[in-house]
Amino acid sequence: MQHVKIPQDRIGVLIGEGGETMREIEAEAEVRLDIDSENGSVAVDTVGDPVLGLKGPEIVRAIGRGFAPEDALRLLEDDMMLFDVVDIDAAARNKNDMKRKKGRLIGEGGRTRELMEELTGADVVIYGSTLGIIGAPQEVDAVRSAAEMLLDGAPHGAVYSFLEEKHNEMKHKGMEYHRFSG
Repeated sequence: MQHVKIPQDRIGVLIGEGGETMREIEAEAEVRLDIDSENGSVAVDTVGDPVLGLKGPEIVRAIGRGFAPEDALRLLEDDMMLFDVVDIDAAARNKNDMKRKKGRLIGEGGRTRELMEELTGADVVIYGSTLGIIGAPQEVDAVRSAAEMLLDGAPHGAVYSFLEEKHNEMKHKGMEYHRFSG
């Protein structure tokens, strides 16, 4: 059994309407979730396939870091799917710097975050003081590198060029990204 702590305002998302999301996670990941809505603590107990069960805490953590449940469940699609978090707060000197860096990652109208998703194929969420990433290893690495470049003050144009380059690399290695539509 593993314990995961998630923010209070994400408990409702984890449970879902009438417990629907919680039941879906339990069925898909073959785990049992014991949610303490008072303090945000979630006990994740594996009840089926132990390999699938290992992804249970990651799914709960991903939802806690701002991902929609359907995006968090992508972690079960493939053994190689990863969930990673970039701590924006660690790169900031103070509250104002934190806001500025968060703004750089989001971009005008959310464009920078969207480009990270489009060009890598990973899901990217900025919530609180973190940037969460779900994707294949090379997708997660590309987003993490781009985020770190932005946090270090690199111009957006340079970061976009880097992402285009990574996109082309993945495309040429036969890892063409296609978002499933339907």
